[in-house]
Amino acid sequence: MTVFDELKARGLLAQLTDEEEIKELVNNGKAVFYIGFDPTADSLHVGHFMALCLMKRLQMAGNKPIALIGGGTAMIGDPSGRSDMRNMMTTETIDHNCECFKKQMSKFIDFSDGKALMVNNAEWLRDLNYIEFIRDIGAHFSVNRMLTAECYKQRMEKGLSFLEFNYMIMQSYDFLSLYERYGCNMQFGGDDQWSNMLGGTELIRRKLGKDAYAMTITLLLNSEGKKMGKTQKGAVWLDPEKTSPFEFYQYWRNVGDADVLKCIRMLTFLPMEEIEKMDSWEGSQLNTAKEILAFELTKMIHGEEEAVKAQESARALFTSGNAADMPTAVLSGEDFKEDSIDILSILVKSGLVPTRNEGRRAVEQGGVSVDGEKIGDIKTVFTKDQLKGEGLVVKRGKKNFRKVVVE
Repeated sequence: MTVFDELKARGLLAQLTDEEEIKELVNNGKAVFYIGFDPTADSLHVGHFMALCLMKRLQMAGNKPIALIGGGTAMIGDPSGRSDMRNMMTTETIDHNCECFKKQMSKFIDFSDGKALMVNNAEWLRDLNYIEFIRDIGAHFSVNRMLTAECYKQRMEKGLSFLEFNYMIMQSYDFLSLYERYGCNMQFGGDDQWSNMLGGTELIRRKLGKDAYAMTITLLLNSEGKKMGKTQKGAVWLDPEKTSPFEFYQYWRNVGDADVLKCIRMLTFLPMEEIEKMDSWEGSQLNTAKEILAFELTKMIHGEEEAVKAQESARALFTSGNAADMPTAVLSGEDFKEDSIDILSILVKSGLVPTRNEGRRAVEQGGVSVDGEKIGDIKTVFTKDQLKGEGLVVKRGKKNFRKVVVE
């Protein structure tokens, strides 16, 4: 199976231009490709995971990845998939986030000896001369055509700022700059980026001639991957200080039955032959598949030692209701009234529910247990002494756990 065939078999490709040329480049290790990452936080999250896996997969086949950090475009904000305007960030915040991205990507992608590049588009965007830019680049874009792009159409009714309207031109200029500076001949992005990506391909060919070599590919489920990165409590981060290895493992262990084999196919590096054997799995075998998925991805991000610890803790939690490495919520003396605290306060302060009302519903529906014993009364209280030392394991539903202790 060729590299390109494997990408298709794993379900990673949705749309592309110049398929035969792309096959030639990818299969022969001649692709110099980029994927962009907007530094809107100080950590990557699992929504970025598919892009990182693709970069690693293609690099292993001899191709050269360029991780483009959007230190310039982050100052504008991408309207794609958004219903409102992104909050403006300071240059200091953006630069700090860029540095955090670099550290995380370096653990995943081999940047040694020119095998990959990490580039910040602030290099060519922040000091642009507006008049020169509009004359040189803006002349190649049709406003009428831009307004047909899905990323703009979905915002027209609620309002699209002129600032955001520039995003497509800026992203297209990124591809041109990377093409001229580093010989970048291919770009990858999510399916919500298709219009922006085509803009870059067309800009290169219009400005440099039809023979200019530039192609685009979209990832089939990248926008779904962005949703995948969110939970009720927020994002699932790659930074262990934000999302512990145990929580990261649990996130993937709890994916839906319908998604587990799809995730294994797209995100792990297990051989396709081995994955194809799992296609017939059902029932309890899907739980085994979820363990495989969770272990492989945790190992990839946090290392094998942390993956083993997370798996052992998850299994211990499932069988005995206790685990050494589960997320911990620490209560202070101020959280207690006369040295006791009720179950609803514990649920809220541990982050297992956002409000007391939701905690009340969870208890009344039989979805809350403490140290393996179901709690049926919302007035149940626990003393400070009970929470000292090892604390108590509080469970909401089948998937949400916290070890609750007192400082």
